Amino acid sequence: MQIQDLPYPDPGVPDTRSGPRFLWWLGRNQLGGQLKASLWGLLHFVAVSGLPFCVGLAVQAVVDRSGTHLALTGALMAVCGTGIALGDTMLHRAVVTNWITAAARVQQLLARKTARLGSALTRRVAAGEVVAVSTGDVEKIGWFVEVVSRFVAALLTVVIVCVGLLIYQPALGVVVAVGVPVMGLAVLPLLPPATRRADQQREKAGRATELASDTVAGLRVLRGIGGEGLFLDRYRRASQEVRRAAVRSARMWALISAIQVLLPGLLTIAVIWHGVDLVRAGTITVGELVTAYSTVMLLTYPLHQFQETAMAYSFSRPSAKRAARVLSLERTTDAAASRTTPAPAGDLYDPATGLLAPAGRLTAVVCGDPDAAGLLAERLGGHPAEEEPSVSVLLGGVPLDELPLDSARTAVLVQDKDPVLLSGSLRELLDVPSSGSVSAAEALDAAQCGDVLDALAQGSLDARDPMDVRITERGRSLSGGQRQRLALARSLITDPEVLVLDEPTSAVDSHTEARVADGLRSLRSGRTTVVFTSSPLLLDRADRVALVHEGEVVAVGTHRELVHEDSRYRAVVTRETDEETAGDVPGELPSPHRANHAGRTARASRTNTVDKLEELAEIEETA
Repeated sequence: MQIQDLPYPDPGVPDTRSGPRFLWWLGRNQLGGQLKASLWGLLHFVAVSGLPFCVGLAVQAVVDRSGTHLALTGALMAVCGTGIALGDTMLHRAVVTNWITAAARVQQLLARKTARLGSALTRRVAAGEVVAVSTGDVEKIGWFVEVVSRFVAALLTVVIVCVGLLIYQPALGVVVAVGVPVMGLAVLPLLPPATRRADQQREKAGRATELASDTVAGLRVLRGIGGEGLFLDRYRRASQEVRRAAVRSARMWALISAIQVLLPGLLTIAVIWHGVDLVRAGTITVGELVTAYSTVMLLTYPLHQFQETAMAYSFSRPSAKRAARVLSLERTTDAAASRTTPAPAGDLYDPATGLLAPAGRLTAVVCGDPDAAGLLAERLGGHPAEEEPSVSVLLGGVPLDELPLDSARTAVLVQDKDPVLLSGSLRELLDVPSSGSVSAAEALDAAQCGDVLDALAQGSLDARDPMDVRITERGRSLSGGQRQRLALARSLITDPEVLVLDEPTSAVDSHTEARVADGLRSLRSGRTTVVFTSSPLLLDRADRVALVHEGEVVAVGTHRELVHEDSRYRAVVTRETDEETAGDVPGELPSPHRANHAGRTARASRTNTVDKLEELAEIEETA
């Protein structure tokens, strides 16, 4: 696989049982690239190690006053120089290719997993951790995959050089053959504590980053209550902990580096000391001593690859562990049906709460707990929470969890309470998979986006068509209501069999909200639509309203029926106080015997609410 061939047609099925197994799986999938890099690395390191031999021959040729030997030595040095240049260039190309392709494979795996899990991913793994895995951790994993080939080439080079010295000059070769393995293995006892310290540093850095993110996200609130100083002190303490952990980790790696310098130095002294005695005794020549000395000096170059490999593994192992953890996540139940299974049609039913959304009708759901409403909306989309894996929503009598992912997402679309608008033009934003039955113009009109288009056209200097105006990241240049309406238009264009909307108009004024409700009802006619809301304007236009209380559907009817008959419903929709609802029995009209001041206030509130609804409806009809 070359860089120009990316992305992979299929990144494969990773081994996510552990971090090391995941790294091993990545290495196995890049055997061709690893072999190529190892061969180029072997050429480079052997050519570098061959220079001392050439230097020794040159010195001996000068001592012997042999011009022929000196010329041959020069030619051999030219060959080594060519091997060094060619090997280094091609080794760099090969290892960078391995790095990038390995990182790209991991990123594709993460993107595929994110697409498959959808909103369930952030309930099981923090969004910050997913971002960290797909950025910094991917880089560290690629680093280790890249360094393995250089380690193999360096190891083979050390073996070849030691064997060559034993053959060329056994007296000095024995010293080198014994000293080099000692140098390579001396730092092994230090690697576990160095790895633990590096892990502690990354853990503390992650906590500090999480604290910083939370502080920035809530900065406006913190300033309002005067708490920014407190959180600043907390972050300062966390930052100091990261600094201390980094210093402890750096000290250990500095010790390892010092040993990597000290031991080769001691070996060089031993070789020279012993070699001088051998020269004096006439056992070896001066050229052979220079060859042995130069070889030991240059062996430190491939030996440094051992240290880098150890460091790369210590950093990549926890990164691979986090990546494997994310990649091991699966849907609650695996799809047993074929991918060609068509999406079923029919009523949408949630056994956990008893919520029923009849096919082709607009169903509104009132839930006093916004978090519970969000979880219920996600469950209706086929993403039950981890604590309730046995709960599966039925569509047309078929559990959504048993459908292939493509079929489930084609059948049911869930729009979150805080939908995200990606950067790009408005045309690109609305270019989503759809049935083709709803045009962009119809969706924008139903979502009441006319003023949004006008604002985009006026704010753009170069785009004449509002559809070509660029939307900034997450739609930050738009108001909350404008973002909501554009997101609603995007959802309407997809035209799914079932559309689930969680508070789609919470940031929209009442007049616009009423028109959005009419547009939604008209455009989704004949399609199943579920809206989580407490807005009387949306509730009044629903065919069916269900009240969910403490995880169960406790009342079903129209908005006007429930607002008169159920005190719990009124408490959510009309924001009545506990005193106002204390005298009412859920599901019954207030008793005449309890017509005290609180009861009268409650009935007056209900009457005023209905009157206001009717008055607003008359105003809209007149408009």
